[in-house]
Amino acid sequence: TENDDKVLLDPPLIALDKDAPLRYAESFEVTFTKEGEICGFRIHGQNVPFEAVVLDKSTGEGVIRAKDKLDCELQKEHTFTIQAYDCGEGPDGANMKKSHKATVHIQVNDINEYSPVFKEKSYKATVIEGKKYDSILKVEAVDADCSFQFSQICSYEIVTPDVPFTVDKDGFIKNTEKLNYSKERMYKLTVTAYDCGKNRASEDVLVKINIKPTCKPGWQGFNKRIEYEPGTGSLALFPSMHLETCEEPITSIQANIELETNHIGKGCDRDTYSEKSLHKLCGASAGTVELLPAPSSSANWTVGLPTDNGHDSDQVFEFNGTQAIKVPEGVVSTSLKEPFTVSVWMRHGPGAREKETILCNSDKTEMNRHHYSLYVHNCHLILLLRQDPAETENYKPAEFHWKLDQVCDKEWHHYVLNVEFPSVALFVDGATFEPFLVTEDYPLHSSKIDMQLTIGACWQDNPGHDKDNETVSEPSTGGNARMSQFFRGNLAGLMIRSGKLENKKVIDCLYTCKEGLDVQLPEEVASSSLTVEGDDIEAFDKVMQHISYLNSRQFPTPGIRHLRVSTTVKCFNEETCILIPEAAGYVMVLQPEEPKISLSGIDHFARGAAEFESPEGVTLFPELRIVSTITREVEAETEPEATEGAEDDPTVQETVVSEEIMHNLDTCEVTALGDELDGEHETLEVDQAQVQQRGLEMTSSNLGLVLTGVNTMANYEQVLHLIRYKNWHTEALFDRKFKLFCSELNGRYISNDFKVEVSVIHTANPMDHANNAMVQPNFINPVHHASVDLSGHNLVNAHQASVVPSAATIVIVVCVSFLVFMIILGVFRIRSAHQRTMRDTEGGKENEMDWDDSALTITVNPMEVISYKSFNGAIDHSKTNRPHGHTVMLQKGFLLVKALH
Repeated sequence: TENDDKVLLDPPLIALDKDAPLRYAESFEVTFTKEGEICGFRIHGQNVPFEAVVLDKSTGEGVIRAKDKLDCELQKEHTFTIQAYDCGEGPDGANMKKSHKATVHIQVNDINEYSPVFKEKSYKATVIEGKKYDSILKVEAVDADCSFQFSQICSYEIVTPDVPFTVDKDGFIKNTEKLNYSKERMYKLTVTAYDCGKNRASEDVLVKINIKPTCKPGWQGFNKRIEYEPGTGSLALFPSMHLETCEEPITSIQANIELETNHIGKGCDRDTYSEKSLHKLCGASAGTVELLPAPSSSANWTVGLPTDNGHDSDQVFEFNGTQAIKVPEGVVSTSLKEPFTVSVWMRHGPGAREKETILCNSDKTEMNRHHYSLYVHNCHLILLLRQDPAETENYKPAEFHWKLDQVCDKEWHHYVLNVEFPSVALFVDGATFEPFLVTEDYPLHSSKIDMQLTIGACWQDNPGHDKDNETVSEPSTGGNARMSQFFRGNLAGLMIRSGKLENKKVIDCLYTCKEGLDVQLPEEVASSSLTVEGDDIEAFDKVMQHISYLNSRQFPTPGIRHLRVSTTVKCFNEETCILIPEAAGYVMVLQPEEPKISLSGIDHFARGAAEFESPEGVTLFPELRIVSTITREVEAETEPEATEGAEDDPTVQETVVSEEIMHNLDTCEVTALGDELDGEHETLEVDQAQVQQRGLEMTSSNLGLVLTGVNTMANYEQVLHLIRYKNWHTEALFDRKFKLFCSELNGRYISNDFKVEVSVIHTANPMDHANNAMVQPNFINPVHHASVDLSGHNLVNAHQASVVPSAATIVIVVCVSFLVFMIILGVFRIRSAHQRTMRDTEGGKENEMDWDDSALTITVNPMEVISYKSFNGAIDHSKTNRPHGHTVMLQKGFLLVKALH
C-alpha cells in the first residue's frame, strides 16, 4: 500500500537449506558452521526501492520492505529477482551457497488521496428556445489517483437549485423542459463531480447556457407605449422597427397601420368649435343656422338636454327616447324652396322597428302634417320633403331612402344632405351615397296653420290624424299636444344652411380629424389608417420608420390612442408562407398646458346723464385687456451653495412660471346684471360694419349681446372696445351693471367674469334749493362697507338719493362760512403779532402763525364711514383721477373737505 513500507508477499518469503536439520531435509552433515542457516537475501536489479531482511536464519523466513514510502501514482508495479544465501563454510563464512533466483512481483495498492478536477475552467453552450435536447454539452473531470477505483468519476451533480437541467454520470447536460427566451436568456449552472471513493471535486465548475430565441416572423424594435407631447408636430411611431422574415423568400408585403380614436369626442380629436364657426372656417359661412347650439343667453332652447361632457366640451346631446326640444320661431325660415343643406353628427344603433326622428317640421295644430323631416328606420336614413301647394297637383319626389350600415353601428358619423329639389345628394363621412328608393306623393294642400320645428321627435296635435304617426307618444305640457317618434342616440352639430354645399372640400373639412397618421410625404393628409405595400424588405422598413402621429390641435384631448399594425406577406411557396403576428401598442397624448384667459380693465366709473342720452352712448370697456397665460413648472436656476442644502427637498429644483400665449377665442358674451335691458329706452350697440370687418358675428337680445366667431384675442378686444351703452331715460337710473366673459373651443376654456358698474351723474341747479340752505341734512349715514375707496373712480356710490342737490348746496355754504370765519380770525391774529416786542419776534411769530388745523376739520365718528350720497350731484370724478374744484383727502385720521367754488 502506498505511503507504507510493508510488502505483503504471497507466498511468504522463505529460503530452505538441505543442510538444515529439519524434517524435510534429505540429509545433513556435521560442519563447522551451524547447519542449514540462511544468512541473507540479495535483490538483483537497478534502483530497486526494496530490501530483503532475514527474520529467522534457522527457518529461512524473511520479509521485503520498501526503502521509502511508495507512491502508486509514480509506479504501480515493481518486478525484481531475489536470491538467498547460507552462511557458508569456515569461520569467515566463505564458500557460502546461493539459492536459485526467484522473481518477485510487487503491486502498489492505491489510497484515495486525490479529488476530481475538471478539465476546463468553465463551459459554455447555446440552445434554441422551445426545444428539448438529448445532450447540450459534456463536462469532464479527472482524478490523479492511480487505481481504477479511485481514479474513475462515478457521478456528476448540478449544485444550482431549481434549474430546468440535469446531468448524467458521464457528464452530459440536457434540459428537462422547453426553454423560453422571454423568460430567461441565460442560465448559470454550478456543477461538481465525485470519484468512486466519494471524494468531491476540489473546485466546482461554472456552466453558462445561452437561450437563443427561435426565429419568429414579425415586427421587431416596436415600442408599445409612445408618448406624444402636445404642440410638438409629427412624432415618428416606429423609428427602429424592422420586419423579421426568418430568411423566407418573400414576394410581397402589405401592412395596414390603424389608429383607433373612436373613443375620443366624435370619433377622433376634432376642433370643438361650434358648428357655425366650423362652417365659417371651412368656407361655408353664409346662411348657417345652428339648431343644437351650446346653451347661451341668445340660444337657450337646448338647456334641458343632457350633454356628454366627457370629451373636452364637445357639444354632444343625448336623446334617450323620451326627450325632444322645440326650436323657437324665427330661427329657421319655414320655406325651403331654395337649395339648402342639412348636416348632423349622429351616433345611433342598433336599428329599431319604430321611426326615430332627428329633425321634424310639422303643423302646430289640427292636421299634424309633416312638411319635412329627417329620421332613421331599420338602419335606413330617410328624408321626407313634402312640396308646398302648386297649380298642378302632380306626383313629386317626397321620400328619399338610404340603407346604411353606418346608421346602426353605434359609431359617430357625419351626414350632409345637399337638397336641390328634385335631387338630394348624401355624403356620409365625405363619401357619396345614392338613394336606393325614392317615393312620390302629391304636394300638400294649402293651409295657414303655423308649423313647429322639433329635434328628437315630431310634434303633433291630436295624434292619429296622420297615418305616419304610429309610435306611442309621450305627453308633454300644453294640453293634448304630444310628441312621437322619439330618437334614441346622440346628436351634435345639427344645422340647416340656405344654399347647398357644392364644394366637396368644405364637406371634407367639416369631418376631418385633427389627429392621425402621417407618412411625412409632401401634401400627405393625416388619416386614422394607412396601408403600405412593397416587395423590398429594406425599403419597406424605411417607409414604416417614417410613419408618424400628428395632432394639429393646440390643446389636444389627452389620453390613449390604440395602435395596431397587421401585416400580410406572400412567399414563393404559398404552403410554407409565414404568418406575421399583429403588433399592438398605443400613443399616450400627454395633458396639454391649459390656458387661463384673463379679462381686466376699468370696472367702475361714472358718467354724466347727458352722455348716456347722446347718440354715441357710453363706452362700456374702454380699457379692456384680454390676456391668456399658461402656468408650467421649470427647473429653477440656483447657486451651487443654495442647492447643497436643498437635496432633500425635490420642490426646490422646480418653480412655477406664467407665460403669455396667443390663441383664438370663439365667443364673448355681455349680459346685463339685475333687470333685463328695456328695449324702449336702453340698448347695447356696436358698429356692425366693424364687427363684420373683423370676421365676427353679433347677436343681441334683452339679456345682452353675444359676439361669435373663431378669431384672435386682439380682434375680440377691438370689437369689445366699440360696445356702447345708451339710455334715453336716465332720470330714475343711478347705476347699471354688466358682466363680460369670453371662451375658447365652445366653452372648454372660459375666462373670468369681468363685471363693470357704470354710474349716472345727475346735475342740478343749486338755486332750486336755496330755501333749504339752512336745513341741516342727515348726510352722514352709517354703512357696512369695510373700507372706502378714494381712488377717484369709486367716489360715486351705486345708490343715489333725491336729496343730492340740496345736500351738496348746504355743504358748500357751510364750508364757505368756515373759510370766511378763519380768514377774519387769521387777519386779526396777524395784526396782534405786529404789536409784540422785537425780543419775542422770532419765537413769537413761529408760535402765533402755526395754523390751527382743528378749525378746518370735520370730525367723524370713527364707528361711522362717510356715505358719499351728498356729493354725487356736485362732484364728477369720471374724467380724471384729480377732479378740478374739489379735493378729498385723509389727514390725521380725519376727513378734510376744501370747497373752492
